[in-house]
Parts: sequence; C-alpha cells; structure tokens
Amino acid sequence: MLQIRDIIWRLLFIGCAAAIQVEITPTQGEISVGESKFFLCEVVGDAKDIDWYAPSGEKILPNRPDIFVSRSDETTSTLTIYHANVDSAGIYKCVAKNGDKEAQATVQVKIFQKITFESAPSPQEFSEGDDAEIVCDVISSPPPTLIWKHKGSKIQFAKDVRFKILDNGHLQIRSIKKTDEGMYNCEARVMARGEIDFRMIKVVVNVLPTIRARQSEVNATADVGSSALLACDADGFPEPTVTWAHNNVVLETGDKYSLNEDGSELVIKDVAKVDEGEYTCIAKNKAGEKAEEVSLNVFVQPKITYLNNQTAAEFDEQVTLTCEASGDPTPTISWSFENRVFAEGQQASWTRPDTYESLDRNIVVRSHARVSSLTLKNVQFTYAGQYLCTAGNSIGQDDQHMYLEVRYSPKIQGPVATYTWEGNAANISCEVEAHPGASVLWFRDGLQLPSANMTNTKIYNTPTASHLEVTPDSQYEFGSYNCTATNAMGTESKEFLLIQADVPSSPEIQGVEPFSSTAVVVFGEPDSMGGVPIIRYRVEWRLPGQQWTGREYDADDATSRITIAGLKPETTYEVKMSAINGKGESESCPASTFKTEPVRYSFTISSAIPPTLAATTLARKGEPSAPKLEVKVQKGGNSLKVNWIKQDDGGSPIMYYLVRYKARHASHWKPEIRIPNASEYVVLSGLDWNTEYEVHVVAVNQQGKSEPGTVSFRTATEPTTVPDAVDGGSGLGTGAIVGILIVVFFLLLVGVDVTCYFLNKCGLLMCIAVNFCGKAGPGAKSKDIEEGKAAFTKDESKEPIVEVRTEEEPVPNQEGGGPTEPNETTPLTEPEPAAAAAAAAAADTDSPVVNLLPSAATNSVTESFSAAHGSPASESTTLTTSPTKAAPPKSSPQSDPVAQSSSPTASTQPDVGPLVDLSDPPKVLPVSDPAPPVSEPISSPSANARGPQSQREPVRAPDGAQSKDSQVDGASEESPNAPCTDPTTAAQTDGKTVKDDSTKGETEVKNATAEVKTVPSEAPQANGNESKA
Repeated sequence: MLQIRDIIWRLLFIGCAAAIQVEITPTQGEISVGESKFFLCEVVGDAKDIDWYAPSGEKILPNRPDIFVSRSDETTSTLTIYHANVDSAGIYKCVAKNGDKEAQATVQVKIFQKITFESAPSPQEFSEGDDAEIVCDVISSPPPTLIWKHKGSKIQFAKDVRFKILDNGHLQIRSIKKTDEGMYNCEARVMARGEIDFRMIKVVVNVLPTIRARQSEVNATADVGSSALLACDADGFPEPTVTWAHNNVVLETGDKYSLNEDGSELVIKDVAKVDEGEYTCIAKNKAGEKAEEVSLNVFVQPKITYLNNQTAAEFDEQVTLTCEASGDPTPTISWSFENRVFAEGQQASWTRPDTYESLDRNIVVRSHARVSSLTLKNVQFTYAGQYLCTAGNSIGQDDQHMYLEVRYSPKIQGPVATYTWEGNAANISCEVEAHPGASVLWFRDGLQLPSANMTNTKIYNTPTASHLEVTPDSQYEFGSYNCTATNAMGTESKEFLLIQADVPSSPEIQGVEPFSSTAVVVFGEPDSMGGVPIIRYRVEWRLPGQQWTGREYDADDATSRITIAGLKPETTYEVKMSAINGKGESESCPASTFKTEPVRYSFTISSAIPPTLAATTLARKGEPSAPKLEVKVQKGGNSLKVNWIKQDDGGSPIMYYLVRYKARHASHWKPEIRIPNASEYVVLSGLDWNTEYEVHVVAVNQQGKSEPGTVSFRTATEPTTVPDAVDGGSGLGTGAIVGILIVVFFLLLVGVDVTCYFLNKCGLLMCIAVNFCGKAGPGAKSKDIEEGKAAFTKDESKEPIVEVRTEEEPVPNQEGGGPTEPNETTPLTEPEPAAAAAAAAAADTDSPVVNLLPSAATNSVTESFSAAHGSPASESTTLTTSPTKAAPPKSSPQSDPVAQSSSPTASTQPDVGPLVDLSDPPKVLPVSDPAPPVSEPISSPSANARGPQSQREPVRAPDGAQSKDSQVDGASEESPNAPCTDPTTAAQTDGKTVKDDSTKGETEVKNATAEVKTVPSEAPQANGNESKA
C-alpha cells in the first residue's frame, strides 16, 4: 500500500514539479469522549510552513493543553487531541505554504459518548414502605437504552405496577417491601454501535424498629438498698441501638445506672424516691427510631417519725398521744393497747380526716395529713402502759411503742377473806397498785403490826404486794386486819378477814355406774368447802353387813367421777364418800347401794369338743370393756399424758394394755406400745406441732381384747424463738469455756494415769495403791504366778498337788449353810497305802492322770490364787464338777498302763491320780473312752446330809510320811473309772465358767462332786510334808 502511494506521489511530482499537495491521515476520525487521538498531515513538495486550524477557523497554537501540534520534519505535522470532549468535534484543516504557493486538506472529527455510568451507587438503602427510586445515571451518544433486571430476570412492569422506569432512567418501586431487597441489574445498550454495559446495584430495605416494654410499670421500694430493672425489647433491620433517657437526659453506665450490652436493660441502683418517673426506651436504626415509656413507681416503707411518751395524773380531763408517719403510698395509722385495737375497721384515711370514738366516748382517734392522735378522756389509772402506734401501707409497716405514765393513788386488791385453823400459818395478801410506789403498813385494832401483843405475825413485802403471815394460836388471832398503802398521790386502806376454817360438808353421790368388776361413782362437790380447798376424797365400799374397804383419791377441779375396782360380778355393794381438806375430813354421805353387772361371755363352739365337756370348756370367758381415756398436755406443748380408767375387766384380770396412735391425716399407725397392767397412763412425746392426733387404748385379759378406748387431741402451736435470746448469742461466757477446758484436760490426765496403772503398773494410782492401801497392782497376781512357775521350773521336785475328790449327790444343808469350800487351813486327806503306791507309780509315767473330758452338761471351773502362809508363791486351784448321767467308760486294751497295773486292793479303794506339774505345757493324748463321764457344776450352795464335817474330814499325815497327791472319796463300785481332770484345762479357764456339750451316756451314774485342788509345795516332794492351800 505504501509502495503504491509512493509511486503515485512520484508521478504527481514528475507531472507537477512545482505544485504542493497536502494529505491528512486518517481522513476522518471518531473519538470517544475522554479518549485521545492524533492526525498526521503530510505535504508533497517543498513547504515552508505547515499549520493546523480549528473548526472555529483559528490557528491552533502549539501551547494549547487539549490540542497539541508538532512538526516532526519538513513534510509532516501532527495534530493530537487529548481527552476529547463534545467541543472537540468539527472539521480540522491542515495548510501548507511555500511562498505564494499553498495547499490544504481537511479532516472531520466526530466526538461520541461511550456508555458511561455516572451514578449507580451500591448498595442503595430504603425504608420499608417508602417509594424507593433506584438511581442509575447513564450517558452515551446516542442516548442508551436501559433495561432493569432483578434476580436474573427482566422486570415485567406490566405485571407489577409498583415498578416503573422514570424519565431519567431510574427504577421506582412504590411502597417497597422487605421482599424487594436484593441485587438489581441496570443494563445500558447503544444499538448503533452494539455497545452494552451494566451495573449491579444492591438494594437494602431497612425496617423501622418496633419496641415493646416488658413491663409498662415497675414498682420498687426506696431506701432499702434495692435495685429496679427496666427492660424493653426492640426489633428492626438493621439491628437497632437502644438507649434510655430520663427527663430528656440520655442515661449512661455509671454509679447510678447500669446497662447491658445491647442496652435493652436498665438497672437503677439504690432506688430512691427521686428516681420515680417516666423512663424512655429509644430504639434507632437507619429506618428511623421508635420510643416507649416505662413508668417507675417508687414506694417508701412506712416510718414513724414522731412518737413521744406522755405523763398524766389520774382523773385528768384528757391526755393526747400523737403519732406521725411517712411513706408512699400514704400509710394508715392505728393504735393498740394490750389486746385492744382502736378504730379497727373505722380508721381514718389520709385523704379525708375522720374520727373514731369508743362506745363510752372516752377514747377518740383523729387522723389527718399523716398525723394520728389518740385522745384519752377522764384519765384512769388503768390507762397506764405501753401503747403501740402502727403505720402500714401496701409494702410494709412500722410500729413503735410509747409509754403513758399515769400517776395515781394506791389501789388495794386481793381476797378479803382468808381461811385457816389454829396452828396453821396463813398469808393475808394485800396487793397494791400505785404510781409512784406506795409504802404498806398493817394494823390490828389500831396497833401497827408486828406488835408486842401479836408475836406470831410476820410481814413480807414485794414490789407489788405485802403479805401478812399469821399463825393463830387461839380464837383471838382470828378477825379483822387493816392494810394501809400511802404514796405521794394519796392513801388507801382496806380491811381483811382471817376466818376460822372448818371441815367440808359431805359430797353427794349422784349415781353409780356398775360393771362386772368395777364401778364408777358419780358425785357432786360438797356444798361447803370449809374455807379451804378439798385435797382428797375418801371412797368406801363393802358387802352389806361386812367391813368397809376404802381408798383415798386426789381431788382436782375436774374430779367428779371415781372408779373403784376389785369388785365381784353380780354382787350387791354399798358405797359412801367423804371429803378431806386441810382442816380435816367431813362426815360420810349416806351409803348408796348398787349391784355389779354379770360377766359378759364370749362362746366358741367347736365340733372337736365332746358334748359332755362343752359346759366345762366353755366356762366364763369375758373380754374387758374399753377403758376411758383422758388427755393432759405436758410441759412443752408437743408431749401429752394419756390417762385411762379401768372399766369392767370381764371377770379376768387385765394382763396389759395396747396403745397406738397416729396423726389424723396419716394413713399408718405408729408402732403399738405395750403397757403393763399396773400402769394407768402413757406419755406420748416428740409429737408434731399443731397436729391432731388419735389415740386408741385396748385392755387385754386372758379371754381377749376390749374395744378400743379412743380420744383425739391437737398439739400446741410451735413456740417462736424469743428474739432477745437469739440475738444474745451463746449463753456460755469466757469463764465457763475455760472451766470446761480445764475439766476436759483433767479427765484426760486421769485417763492416762488409769491406763498406765493397768498396763505398765505405774502412775499416781499405782503409788497410792502400794504406799497407802498396801495393795499390789493388777499385775501383782500374775507376777506371783510367774514367780511360782519359775520356782517349779528350777526345782522339779516342787510339783503342784492335785486333789480329786468325788462325793455323793449333794443333799441340801439342813442348817441352811452352803458347802464348805477348801481354804488355807483345810489339810489334805491322809493317803491310804494302796492309793499312795498307785500315786507314786503314776508320777513316773508321762501320761496325764487327771483329764476332764467334754460332757453333755455344764462344767464350772473356778481357779483362785491366794498367798499361802508359808509360801509367797503358793497357788491354789479348785475345780468343782457335778457328773450327770453317763455310760461308764469301757475298758480298752489301750488303757492307761498305770490303771492296768493297779492291784485288786486298789480297785476297791478310791482311784488316785499322780501329781501333775502345771508349769509344763499341756499334752494332748488320744482318749480311748468314746463316752467319757460328764461333769456338771453345782451353782446353788448345798451340803451333804452329814454336814460339812462329813463332806471333808481332814486327816493329818504324820511328819515324815509321804504327802498325798490326790484322793477320791466315794464308792468305787458305782464309778469304776472316776472322771479325771485335765490340769491344762483348769489353768486356762482362770476363773471363767466353761460350758461344753457331749454325747449322752448309756447308763446313769450317781451325781458326785469332784474337787481338784492344785497346791504348789515349797518343800520337795520327797520330804513328805503336807502343803497347805
């Protein structure tokens, strides 16, 4: 292309050598607004000047900022248009000159506007319900065509008339909704150029806050350190912020107020009356704000602000007590004195003054403007005391006491007549009420007491009374006595009478309710008490013509029935009564006659009883009648004493009573209580307070049970704790606590000392026992035993002597004495030659000779140690057994060789066992006899018919004779093999009773008593000296 152009220019240059030609490249130009573009002006021929001219015809100078002209060489010039705008459009001309030669060319520049979004902000926010106008400003040349889309679809304006495109291209949505929220597409198109562009616009629909208070009114109490919570809940989009305002002041978190994180809860601390009012909860977001009012009502507890004590004199015209109180709501004020409330139900209110008057018009209450007055007219001394002013409203009350002091002259009270008898002291009481306190004097016949004429009088004064004690010796002391009381307000006198008492009159028997074995006497009190109370009643009864039988019964205010017992069924009796007071006993009332009822029968016919025996078997069988019950409240209020009166016993003695009880509302009874027949009451304690109980009492004899006697009662209300006692703290002082600690420490020391005494044989108790009492410690006995054992161990010749003695069945002592036990002075029996030889032979063997085998009866083993006269280490052991029926031991080839070697003569003599050393450990050998004889202890003291001497006849052996080791008294033919005693068993029992059961024998043997006596001997056995226990 460029080559063709060069060829053309060359041809023209050749053809027109002297002509100038101008060409602009490009020949036309279209520039978008804001863009830049250049144009090249080329000159063919020699040109001295090349200039560009604007559409307005002005020459374009090189220094213009928007249009720049530059000449790169002699034949070309460049026109550059920067940031073209609409004014840049037009025809631009390039002129080339060389002297008078000139050539020019033009180019038309067109400026067009691309699609440009001048204003399409995102997001765009609107309030719900408003007419929203979504802004999308687009410019282009030619003007573009706008298309609106929502959620990817073209908006159908015909279907939803709320949508409309305005003349400026904006999208209007009337009454926009939250559902209209989302992304909108604003699309612009230029059909001539096929140009298209769009903008995504986010539409946000804000919702105006909604607000609601949790409580429109909040109540709080002032001046008690409490807090008030005000709360409101707000909704909206975006999430609204919540603030609180009071009196047009925004509240912030601080010492007085506290807000939570979202501001929905306002806490008002230490509520006071000034905090009362309206609080505004404000919720605000982009859509707007809403407010809600919350009322805080602050109530003030009543408080009595004025109440003073008053003083008045008796018979004053009137005295007024004033009480003022504050509080919100306005409190009402009432007055009370003792148990009386003034203006109850008619109390004046604060909004309208009102007046209350008592029936006698002596008490008037007036209330107005938070002040109440109590006016007491015609002041009396009984008006004195504490008055209570009570101010109350719906949230509480306050009360305070005030004291009305009434000064009055003495008032003497007390019983005028006092009864007594000669020799019995009586108190005449003169009770005086006075303020200020009065002094009291006693007079008799004008003479002040005590006087020389009346030495048998004494006067005792207390703050409220004066007591004159008179012990009459004769009729002269009876009569009138004057009591005179005096204080600053006046003097008062009163005469008192001391009257001679008399015995009461006879009581009147009003009726008798008979039963089979009891009767209830109903009587009336005597017409005359004799001046002093009845203390007892005497009831006497008898069979007609026989001696009277009587009993006295204590009297009380409720005594009007007395039950007599021990009567015979269907028997006629006479009964009379008398009353007893301090003076003496009245005459008996006329006797009343009654007849007891027959015994009630309860028959049980059984086919197993023969007809001939039925009358005997079905003899009198009667159940007792139900006892009558009375309840008395015990001290404390939740313990009760249930008394019962025995009625008809059915002809058979009462064996016992069955008592059961339960709370009335409970379904189960308490465990049944069994009471002996001699008891007449039961105490039920630990009951629930203020609860109604039901009690059933049933009498039981051999024939059966009676119908239950029932009674119901209610326990007292649980007492409240006295505040002063609670606030007073512990009742123990410092001194008491220190004393308790000292006692505990002393007891610990005593415990340690006692422990040392018994375990280690030392301590203070050990010293006292040894030095003062001459007694060894608890271990001395065992120590002596150990020493004796050691002596036997060192000298084997010293062996304990075991004496086995079998006696006939004991016969009770005719003299009443118990069996004679062996003691220190009881010598051992003289050994017989055969027995001695057998004993000597047995001593050399290793088998045990004495062995107590287990028996079917009870064996009693008693061991005692005592100091012998000649041996400090002596030891005495006594075993007492009583053989029961058992089979005689069978002979066996494995029997003791000593027994087999016994001579015929020894068989007729009592069996003798050898000496046994108790210090050696026990050896257990097999027992050949499967049915050994049994032993039974004799627990009751008894003696043989021959007396103590016949039981044990001591025979002293001559000096030099061998000491007898053991001897068995009794007929050998009745017990061929006498029971033996195991020394180890006796040593281990140590005074304890051992019981063992064994198989019974086949034949019977006579009961005998075996006594085993162990005596360690000081001298060697070879010397033959007798050892004493």
